[in-house]
Amino acid sequence: MRTIRMEEMTWPDIKRAIESGFTTAVFAVGSTEQHGPHLPTMTDARIGDDVAERVTRKLGNALQARTIDVGISEHHLAFAGTISLKPETLALVLRDYVASLVHHGFTRIVVIPSHGGNFATVRQAIEAARQTHPGVDVTGFTDLLALTDFLNQASARYGVSAGDSGAHAGESETSIMMALENGLVAADRFAPGYIGPLGEAEMKVIFEKGMPALTSNGVLGDPRTASAEKGEEYLERFADLVISETGSKTGS
Repeated sequence: MRTIRMEEMTWPDIKRAIESGFTTAVFAVGSTEQHGPHLPTMTDARIGDDVAERVTRKLGNALQARTIDVGISEHHLAFAGTISLKPETLALVLRDYVASLVHHGFTRIVVIPSHGGNFATVRQAIEAARQTHPGVDVTGFTDLLALTDFLNQASARYGVSAGDSGAHAGESETSIMMALENGLVAADRFAPGYIGPLGEAEMKVIFEKGMPALTSNGVLGDPRTASAEKGEEYLERFADLVISETGSKTGS
């Protein structure tokens, strides 16, 4: 096929693909929100879209559904440009989104949240979808701390500390965006934000009090050692992590 992205396909092509065995649908759930003074508000959606495409290609016999590019970002609303949905709104969107895919004949659906604020709601939506569609394998990568640990470990291979790697517009995320959209990365504005432990306690502070409770510039980490070369490796490893954590098999 010319493309595995359904948004670029016609409906007859999608129908033929499903009938010929492309019965897995993969999609990301990103956000439109601030990413410090140096990254665009599309960052989470753009990263999720790329990872979803890589996962789709690695799986084989799969199609990529369009990325949901607005998520739960209330904790970022102190920064201009952030657009946020309420958890119940995103849950309804996901309910209808999955139902549409099931209606067309997909029997396996892989959901990839690429924004921390979406993980809990995506997990709940997956559980609800499994009840509603018992004959469909609905799964996703919904362990937020596992994702932050993965990014820290990926950065550590290059001698970057966990604090600098960060979880939001730090070295790891900035490297990824340099690989994907380097022209939108304002390298002259690289500056560290919050650098310190980022576990359940810190996440609770962010979600309950907002990002400014930990960082005045909206950055968790330090982007100054970021590079596109590292970003490409992080993306590949991220896609492999999703496949591993969702129990998916490649080449099916």
